[in-house]
Amino acid sequence: MQFIVPQFIDIEDKVIGPFTFKQFMYLAGGAGLAFTLYKLLPVFIALPIAIGIVVLAIALTFYKVNGKPFVFTLQAFIFYAFQSKLYIWKKLPEKKEEIKKQEEPVEIKSKLPRLTESKLGDLSWSLDILDMKEKGQ
Repeated sequence: MQFIVPQFIDIEDKVIGPFTFKQFMYLAGGAGLAFTLYKLLPVFIALPIAIGIVVLAIALTFYKVNGKPFVFTLQAFIFYAFQSKLYIWKKLPEKKEEIKKQEEPVEIKSKLPRLTESKLGDLSWSLDILDMKEKGQ
C-alpha cells in the first residue's frame, strides 16, 4: 500500500488573492493604522508617520533578508536594542606592580620523600606482579 507524502509543507497557502493571511494582515494593518493617523492628526504630523508605517508594512510583507522574512530581522534588532550588553573588551588591565610582587619565588622547604632508582624499580616490579595476578597469569 502506498501513502501520499505531503510536499512543500513549509510554503504557506495563498488565502486572500496572491497574499498569505500573514501578508494580508501586515498590509491591512499598516494601511488601517496609516488611515487612522491621517484622520486623527494634522496632515503635517500624520503624513511622515503614516509613510513610515506603510514602508514598514511593505517591508514586513515582501522584503527578505538572507532568505528569511523581514520580521525575523526586526525581532532580532528589537531584542538586541533592549537587551543588556556585556562589554568584556573594556576590562581594565591589572597593574603590573601587583603581579611582580606576587611572582617572587617563595621557597618551600618540606620533607618530600625522594624516589631513588631502587625504590622506583621495586615499585615497578610490584605493579607488574599485581597486574599479572589480576589477569590470572
